[in-house]
Amino acid sequence: MRTPWWFLHKTPLAFLLVPFSWVYYLFSRLVFSLRKIGAYKSRRKIICIGNIMAGGVGKTPIVRAIAEALDAPVVMRGYKKSAKTGNVGDEALMLSKSGLQVHVGDRKSNIILLNKQNKDDTPIVMDDGFQNPGIKKDISILVFDQSLGFGNGFLLPAGPLREPRKAIKRADAVIVIKKENKKKNFKLPDDTPVFYASVKTISPYSESDKLYAFAGIGYPKKFFRSLNNLVGKKAFPDHYQYTDKDLENLIDAANKKNAKLITTEKDWVRLPVQVRDEIKYAGLNLTIDDNFWVWLEEKLKCQL
Repeated sequence: MRTPWWFLHKTPLAFLLVPFSWVYYLFSRLVFSLRKIGAYKSRRKIICIGNIMAGGVGKTPIVRAIAEALDAPVVMRGYKKSAKTGNVGDEALMLSKSGLQVHVGDRKSNIILLNKQNKDDTPIVMDDGFQNPGIKKDISILVFDQSLGFGNGFLLPAGPLREPRKAIKRADAVIVIKKENKKKNFKLPDDTPVFYASVKTISPYSESDKLYAFAGIGYPKKFFRSLNNLVGKKAFPDHYQYTDKDLENLIDAANKKNAKLITTEKDWVRLPVQVRDEIKYAGLNLTIDDNFWVWLEEKLKCQL
């Protein structure tokens, strides 16, 4: 599905949905309390990389960077909670493409399996799961996109928040993906360590090439704005499975504008192999503050 347009603005429709947000909040608190009973404690340290925003905030590159730095396995749910091949999710495919050990499916079951299979003490990186108290975390890190902030500040379905902003206090640290030379434009708790990361889009084409972009991600406008010489664009629902007809139409639209087709890495891994030579993806160069890595190392030492 597409990220609802009212998530970023306090529109009349958003206000009309606020009563449903209260129902969502009460139900989610009940589920949270029940799942907390008998929470599983892993022998190996669990580093949870999560968010409190629905939709894409750029969490996957952070997961990849931390897992690569620690040479750690990643556990994650598949798309729609499935571990079936067709639903493993673009995030899992992206991480696997990087050479990481990725375990898709029930996170608790996979963590138990990793504890049994491997006797070393390498941490396990858990993609998402901040809202799941059934697994005890040793370190919880929340990721935010500076350009999105808290959206309109409302809980689902009136806004993008999975939890109230006070939930940030449960986190050990926050990473804000920022634009260069710009400060954060939303309030974070003073007693929570905040680190910054910058992401630069790297086009596989030359600067003179015209680009026709398409994306099926949570906030496609962010991707489109990061590209130069853009002459056309097409947004699809998040996690969209492209059909042959879709790709035929995209190739035709790009050819009419004498442009090169470009998409995100998340979309590219979902494309049929036979079109991957014709359609390229924009890479991401992620840089996290050096003091974050110092903090993480010290935090892991304290957990020993």
